Amino acid sequence: MKVAIFLGSASDKDVAKEAVQVFKDFKVDYSLEVTSAHRSPERTVGLVSQCEEKGCLIFIAVAGKAAHLAGVVAAHTLYPVIGVPVPGGAVAGMDALLSTAQMPKGVPVACMGLGKSGAANAALLAVQILSLQDNGLKSSLKAYRKKMAEDVEESSKKTKEMF
Repeated sequence: MKVAIFLGSASDKDVAKEAVQVFKDFKVDYSLEVTSAHRSPERTVGLVSQCEEKGCLIFIAVAGKAAHLAGVVAAHTLYPVIGVPVPGGAVAGMDALLSTAQMPKGVPVACMGLGKSGAANAALLAVQILSLQDNGLKSSLKAYRKKMAEDVEESSKKTKEMF
């Protein structure tokens, strides 16, 4: 397993599905656990250690509201941590975004955008990091980017034909 995805709550699963799909598309081994920075802090710390022992190189933390999960994970590992704030709650996810983005100096967390796009981008960032040591992944990323560009050109062509 190269990447561990931690969800702060089972209710975050719809957001996390986006990251899981990216890992499936790129054939990247991952694990997924529900663990809470607040409700199960010992479990969270234990999972970080267990994942590292199994070869995990990158952590993705998907959490809403106070969203301290990414910070807690980052405090207990030297590996990259990517936070995905989940929208919702009284302030539509701004609390999660700020909790994830405003880490103190010395304990970095890469913060993605809110929600499903953020989860997909977190997985893509993880793939990019892993591709530094894996030329197969690098080739897959090049093909992915090429396909995106081709899709834009095709969309442009179809749109012009409508006028």
